[in-house]
Amino acid sequence: MRIQVRRTGGFAGIERSAAVETAGLHDARSWQELAARALAGASGTPPSGVPDGFAYEIRVDGRTVYAADPRLSDAQRELVSRVLKEGA
Repeated sequence: MRIQVRRTGGFAGIERSAAVETAGLHDARSWQELAARALAGASGTPPSGVPDGFAYEIRVDGRTVYAADPRLSDAQRELVSRVLKEGA
């Protein structure tokens, strides 16, 4: 499973992207479960955010969903954080 995150917006408007390929990872199952929770009920169109807030594009194996601060689900927030921290 390939998980990609693109974060845009914020006060400085700096874009940040990262991706994780779960195949072969010792914790691949936890990544897959988290991704499934993050995608559940997510929007296929970019939502309106708040001034200086972040907007997120989350892509999992070709499916793309969108989220924006402050209305990320707990699973979306965790997935975005993990991918941006651990991804390349």
